[in-house]
Amino acid sequence: MRRGKRASCSIASEYTGITKEKQKAELCAAGITAALTDRYDTAMSMPKMLAARRLVRSPHGLLPSLAVFIFVHETSSTHDRGAGAMTLVLLLAALVVSFMVFASAVLFIIGPGMLLQPYRRTVEYYSKYTKFLHPSDLGLAHEDVTLKTPEGIPLEGWLIKAEGTPKGTVVYLHGVSECRIVGLPMAKQLHDLGYNVFLYDSRRHGDSGGKYCTYGFYEKHDARAAITYLRDRPDLQVGRIGLFGTSMGAAVAIQVAAADPRIACVVAESGFATLRSVFDDYQRRMIKLPWHYLRNIVIKRSEYMAHFKANAVSPLEAVRDVKVPLFILHGTADTLINYRYSEAVFAKAREPKELWLITGAKHHNMADVGGKEYERRVMGFFQKTLG
Repeated sequence: MRRGKRASCSIASEYTGITKEKQKAELCAAGITAALTDRYDTAMSMPKMLAARRLVRSPHGLLPSLAVFIFVHETSSTHDRGAGAMTLVLLLAALVVSFMVFASAVLFIIGPGMLLQPYRRTVEYYSKYTKFLHPSDLGLAHEDVTLKTPEGIPLEGWLIKAEGTPKGTVVYLHGVSECRIVGLPMAKQLHDLGYNVFLYDSRRHGDSGGKYCTYGFYEKHDARAAITYLRDRPDLQVGRIGLFGTSMGAAVAIQVAAADPRIACVVAESGFATLRSVFDDYQRRMIKLPWHYLRNIVIKRSEYMAHFKANAVSPLEAVRDVKVPLFILHGTADTLINYRYSEAVFAKAREPKELWLITGAKHHNMADVGGKEYERRVMGFFQKTLG
């Protein structure tokens, strides 16, 4: 009987042209442990050995190896199933570790670009959604301004002067990926009430220069440079200065007001509390991986590339030093930056302060959902604090 079995194996090996030792070697090369290949002799008949070999030779990598492992394991009913289950657990753990290493490598390469180099939206983008692309489209006389950051990066802006004696000046700070175009409707409202308005493209946004966006680490200095430019112009009566910031701009506005005594008031719309927390949210939303260590990989690499400190980008901490009136508003249906962040910042802020949560408003439609009440409350805040 044993002679017959050896004969059948010999015939099968001659038929395939592959020795049993070579078949075992192929399984080892596919990731099957030596212990399993030893079981190969006793656990598998020749047809199953040939089927396993075909699976291993499949071009799909790790999954065939796993399939062969399970195939071998299920056919070895006479062996210790407890040891086999442990091996399966170890293999699955190895797969998870391999995936985490792969994900880490990918995020190490592409993650900093996602954080530091957001998509630039310019007139070509906004022309699909609005006809108001320039101050002249709203009948506003303006002046094109190019100012320089402390490092010499050019920032492109529009200065819209009030007619007659201005009541004050409002600097508009846009959100991530956006540009000064989004501030034109508010600029029209402020101008009609007698204010100067200055809108500019933040570094690495719109038509401005710059390689990296740092969410306020350098941008707060850029905003202070803009204020210095306005105040140094002999032909411009500036008056009291207020800041309006939306999204990233809200975070920048709070960080500026915490350090610059020239600011008289701040409106912070749809802002975040800390860069780390909002990047956690972004990572879970875009990459679907919740692990904090992945965030830390991206942030550490980004800090090295852009020469900044992510922990320093914290409106939650900066707001403690804001000594001027602060109006925070946020939409309760915002899926990009949770309104709870605005609540947390408001809780740390000094008086006088005001919080308005607009029910049902999302990240980009605060004014639309708020309607006339939005205009009344925002414009009323500037009238009360700037004059």
